[in-house]
Amino acid sequence: MTRHVRKRRKRRAVFLDRDGVINRSAVRNGKPYAPRTLAGFRLLPGVGEAVADLKAAGYLVIVVTNQPDVGHGLIPQAMLDAMHARLRQKVAVDDIYVCPHRQDEGCSCRKPKPGLLRRAMARWGVEPGGSIMIGDRWNDVVAGKKAGLYTAFINRKYAEALVEVPDMTARSLPHAVAQILNRRGES
Repeated sequence: MTRHVRKRRKRRAVFLDRDGVINRSAVRNGKPYAPRTLAGFRLLPGVGEAVADLKAAGYLVIVVTNQPDVGHGLIPQAMLDAMHARLRQKVAVDDIYVCPHRQDEGCSCRKPKPGLLRRAMARWGVEPGGSIMIGDRWNDVVAGKKAGLYTAFINRKYAEALVEVPDMTARSLPHAVAQILNRRGES
């Protein structure tokens, strides 16, 4: 008797950085900083609709974010959890992956390393070839490239150089999503 094993279908996902892509960052001297209070956690215009468009096109939407302020003791884990609860309430993301480590800890999950992306892809059965990383910093682009993803860079004009050339550049998440869906004929 032959057993038929059903192969799990690989899925497509759009991975989103959080600060500067989904919510506002405070920019001081050309460098972005994550909000440290719930009052400071404000979504950017059009984010909910952009995520809804991605989901309607069949993409999983997964947030991947470095949050070193937790590791530095600048915000408690409970505050980060409250921000993410608000995010989930307002925007239909499928999952959120966080690296809470300080920059000097050498973990494998902190972008530009692809650990968060790989962990999410394994958990959700995501096919890298049909998936996308959208971020506003060089480390998002590098992590996306290392994970085999198409990369979209939201240019916020920070005072830092790109280390890798992204596959596309946009001015906001809604603009990036419109370009992606148009290019792929899914709008």
